[in-house]
This record gives sequence, C-alpha cells and structure tokens, in this order.
Amino acid sequence: MGASEAAVAADGAGEAAPRAGLSGGRKAVGSVSWAVLVPALLLLGSAIGQWVTWLGVVVVMAVIAVAAWVIGGVWHRAGAATLVSFGGFALMLFAGPAVYEAYMTTVGEPVDAVVTRVADRDQRRGPDMFCTVRELGGDRSTYEVSQQENCFGQAEPGDRVEIREDPLGLLDPRLPDSPDQRNTTEITLAVTAGLTLLLAGGTFYGGQRRRDR
Repeated sequence: MGASEAAVAADGAGEAAPRAGLSGGRKAVGSVSWAVLVPALLLLGSAIGQWVTWLGVVVVMAVIAVAAWVIGGVWHRAGAATLVSFGGFALMLFAGPAVYEAYMTTVGEPVDAVVTRVADRDQRRGPDMFCTVRELGGDRSTYEVSQQENCFGQAEPGDRVEIREDPLGLLDPRLPDSPDQRNTTEITLAVTAGLTLLLAGGTFYGGQRRRDR
C-alpha cells in the first residue's frame, strides 16, 4: 500500500469513528434542566387536575410519556425511565391533594356554614362521601363537596363548621379537619416533596449517565 492509499484509509477510519458525546458542562446543564422541568410540569398537571380533572390527567400523562421517551429512548437509561414513570403516577396521586390543601388552608377565606346533608353513595368510581353545606352569611350559597374536599363523615347534618372558600372561585370549598385528621396536610406535603426529589434525582441521573449510541 502506497502512502496516498494509507492516507485515504486513515481518513475513512476517521469518518467512521463515532461522534464525540456532549461535553460535561453541556450534559450537566441539560440534565438539570430536565430534572427541574419534569417534576415542575407534573406538579402543574396535578394542580390543574384539582380544577379540571380530565385536563390535569392529560397534562400528567403527556409529561410522563415525554420523560419516559427522552430518558429511555434517547438517553438509553431504562431503569431511570421506569423510576420516573412510576414516580410520576405516584406524584399525581399525592401532589393534587397536597396543592389543594396547602392552597385552601393558607389562602382560602374562612366562612361559617352549616352541614345540611351527608350521603354515602357507595359508588364504584369516584368519591363515596358527599356533604352539602350552606353558608350562614352572605348570599347563603349552598355547596356539595366530596372526599376530595375533605368530606369523610366527620360532620353530621346540623353541625356548624368553618369552611375555606377559594378567593378566585375556581375550587370547591374545603371542610375542616376532624381531630383525628391532624397533620394529614403536612404528611401529604412531605410525601409530595419526597416524590418530587426522587423524580428530579432519577431524571438527573439518567441525563448524566446517558449512553450515546
């Protein structure tokens, strides 16, 4: 083989060599961006679900699908993709109630009301317990709330309660906690925070340990 042929062969080998992966800095920035974006969008979708259930579910499912495709299909980290997928579904279950409870207990306007009816409908789908409450002042509005709004049979018809109303008027009022429900909001928030950190960590790990193929 002549010198020119050897040079051509070397050039061909160089072209066939795999492309260099992302630099450490760019990889870290990308991993952090996804680690922040995925949990943030899941929390947003869970919060939307407290207002419009179907829309919140669509947002959460779309985020989980995109995250699983990026981590598992682009980064080739199947374990991290599985973790984020299952963690996303778990976060949806806890984040929605956590956001609702935290929002209503801190921003909700206290209003005196009376419980007029408590019903256990024993449904196959959705909540079973429903409480009907009527304001004692103002325009005496009447609301029917479910377990999603903390109706668990802790109040009887005729009981006076202090409900929390959404100042924006988007969410249904929330019934007060019973004595045996203490710290439930704090526990729900703690679980939500733990799942959020787990998702962020799993996404960041998948991004840092991505396989370039």
